[in-house]
Amino acid sequence: MTTRLLTLIIKEFKAIWKDPRSRMIVTIMPIIQLIVFANAVTMEVKNIDMLVLDNSRSYYSRELISHFANSPWFNSVAVVDTPEQLKQSIDIQKASLALEIPPDFAVSIKNKTGASVQLITDGRQTNSASIIGSYATQIIQSYAKELSGSEPRLEIVTRNWFNVNLDYKYYSLVSLMAMLSMVIVLLLTSLSIAREKEVGTFDQLIVSPLSSTEILIGKAVPAQLLAWLLTMVMLAISVHFFDFPLVGSLAVFLAADFVALLALVGVGLFISSLCRTQQQAILGVFTFQMPAVLLSGFISPIDNMPVILQYLTYINPLRFFLVIAKGVLLKNMDMYHVLINLIPLALIAVLTLSIAGWTFKSKLE
Repeated sequence: MTTRLLTLIIKEFKAIWKDPRSRMIVTIMPIIQLIVFANAVTMEVKNIDMLVLDNSRSYYSRELISHFANSPWFNSVAVVDTPEQLKQSIDIQKASLALEIPPDFAVSIKNKTGASVQLITDGRQTNSASIIGSYATQIIQSYAKELSGSEPRLEIVTRNWFNVNLDYKYYSLVSLMAMLSMVIVLLLTSLSIAREKEVGTFDQLIVSPLSSTEILIGKAVPAQLLAWLLTMVMLAISVHFFDFPLVGSLAVFLAADFVALLALVGVGLFISSLCRTQQQAILGVFTFQMPAVLLSGFISPIDNMPVILQYLTYINPLRFFLVIAKGVLLKNMDMYHVLINLIPLALIAVLTLSIAGWTFKSKLE
């Protein structure tokens, strides 16, 4: 049995390497995506284009505008003459933020009666609008403090325990490693059996001395090992080229990654057993991939989701692996909290592999 299984595993490795698409999936694609997405995938808002309707035309209004112009968040700050210009620019998305300064702005400041301004953000992108509004509020509050000349009685000092400089790249790198390894293992496993059916060698595999369990193991092991090794390569690139702070246990992270990939192997084999062509398998992968990413907590916090979707995340292996990966790599998470997330991950792996095995056997019969 061992010899037959080893022969099938070696055969699968050769099939993956000889296939140009599979070779591209394993080598070039994930590395390029990691490098590109690490610099492109961010929830920070920068290079904001801003418009100002200055009805005051005073020293104080020009000072306020200069505070926005000198901010690192804003790319350009242009002054318009009419409310219609302001509205039109927001409508065509020429600007993300607009500031209207009233005619009595300077008089109100001199009389110390309290001046008011109007901020207008483009609400079509709610998350960006909220962040931009927060930036603008900070700038206005800073200018108001300069005018009053008084320091606040209570000084708040913020200290970030993890990711001290609030570099968003660290957060995105961990998530990208998890998602790219997920895509790789899903594609390799889903294409494996579908490829055999498409080229006509699946019937030969069935009549061989191999049992259905041995066939599944032979198909799963190469994809599992390749995706696992790829995760190590992406982690090495993150540490050496992006200065990623590896503060936790590498062994714990790799063990959790191995279990997470096992769960995804089961999903890939399940998809592959249902599909007759590689094109169908690829569509099946994308059908699973998008909900898995959305329900993982990467895009939005799980606590903010509807209750029914929160329960649905408990069968999503990416949810638990992201918690472990971020906790171990960035915070040196203790073993108790690692196990709290690793045990559900192992149960999901058992479930997906069992379903894949049952589906594959039923298709053979």
